[in-house]
Amino acid sequence: MAGARQEFPIEQQLRKDIQDAQRARDQVRLDTLRMALGAIHNLEVARTDRKHPEFGQPLTGADCLRVLEQEVKKRQQAIPYYKQGGRSDLAEKEQRESDILQAYLQASQLSDDDLRAVVARAVVARLIDEHGREFKRVMPLAAKETKGRANGARVQQIVKEMTQ
Repeated sequence: MAGARQEFPIEQQLRKDIQDAQRARDQVRLDTLRMALGAIHNLEVARTDRKHPEFGQPLTGADCLRVLEQEVKKRQQAIPYYKQGGRSDLAEKEQRESDILQAYLQASQLSDDDLRAVVARAVVARLIDEHGREFKRVMPLAAKETKGRANGARVQQIVKEMTQ
């Protein structure tokens, strides 16, 4: 092995919580946390493949959060399909997993006040740019500013409020 990399705080927290879930015999939490840790590891391994677009780049804390966001998004997208298919048991399981993972994302998310400040800066930047307060001109700036720090739906909602 070329050299072990330093674990990120989110990974350390996941490992600690896996141990706690094992002690508490909480199988759903245990499986969810193991899956999250596995997804982070899979990204790290994928970056060793020369065909991967991010080949050779080291894993960052932001990458770990992005992986967790993707896992939450997968679960949120699956819930309606399970409900539509009459599988409320699987929909509830996906919801529980989503809630467990969401707790790790909450710590890194911007508050609504901080998010409004970022959007206000984007609106001001566009006002100076003579275009006015148009959603389609402000949203890309706000999305770029808040990437990884706020849910896109929340950003969209606040941008709509502020550009109306």
